[in-house]
Amino acid sequence: MSAETQVYPGDPATALTPHATLRADGYNLLRIDMGSQTGTHVDAPRHMRETGEPVDGLDPRLFVGRGVVVDVRGLTARTPITAATIGDVACGPGDIVLLHTGWDAHYGTDAYFDHPFLDADACRRLLDRGVRTIGIDAPSLDTTGASEFPAHWLVADAGGVICENLCGLERIDFPDPLISVLPIRLAGGDGAPVRAVAMDVE
Repeated sequence: MSAETQVYPGDPATALTPHATLRADGYNLLRIDMGSQTGTHVDAPRHMRETGEPVDGLDPRLFVGRGVVVDVRGLTARTPITAATIGDVACGPGDIVLLHTGWDAHYGTDAYFDHPFLDADACRRLLDRGVRTIGIDAPSLDTTGASEFPAHWLVADAGGVICENLCGLERIDFPDPLISVLPIRLAGGDGAPVRAVAMDVE
């Protein structure tokens, strides 16, 4: 997180400023100003549904589980990730599906917002398999700048969560990674920043 963190169009920019310093106050304290969905973050159902569960009300088990990395690299700008693209991926309840588009390579440029997106049918099929957590290495699971958010709505209505702005999924080169995307428990929050990690646990 820094002032250079790229944010979704229209979201508040990040500002990190000293509130107290060792020289003036005897200790350092940083003031943080940013949106709830800045950087790598999760979307709670409250993000899209007024009656959806806020991030602090969700079962922590939604944020930790076996990772299933789905390699969909090679798609062009604003291309849908379809059920055919995903194929017959082996996933089920408790799994965290990570869509590896490779689009994090465009982070910091305007092209970052022209990412591939998960279409409604493919999203529905993942949810039908019991998946409740879906991540992507792009700023949104849906098309950035669209007026409708079918994948977001489907996941929210299923009581699931979305993790966006992931990066470095190519570094998960071991089977059955343990994924943690535990968020800050913002009271009533529509989402929250996470420190996403993949662990090779024997």
